[in-house]
Amino acid sequence: MSFEAISNIAQAEAQAKTAVAEAESKARQMLADADTAGKLAVDAACAKAVDELKELGRQVNEKAKAHAVSLSGDLENQKAALRARAESRLDAAAALVVERIVNS
Repeated sequence: MSFEAISNIAQAEAQAKTAVAEAESKARQMLADADTAGKLAVDAACAKAVDELKELGRQVNEKAKAHAVSLSGDLENQKAALRARAESRLDAAAALVVERIVNS
């Protein structure tokens, strides 16, 4: 084999090693970039989930407060109705008590 052929082979091997090293370096960089992008996407999804959870909690609290106000109003109405019924029967109850005391 001539010196020129050996030289060409050595040069081709060196170029191949350089190309492989560059490809490996590029692949490592692509993996690092993909890992970073993935982590950023996960972080963004987590932040969005936290925001949505806060919003849902706020909505639940609003509905609970509205329900409590409605329930409170209902209870006040029931209380007033019971009081009115009790007051309407008070005279009759007092008369019954007096009658039983007098007739004893």
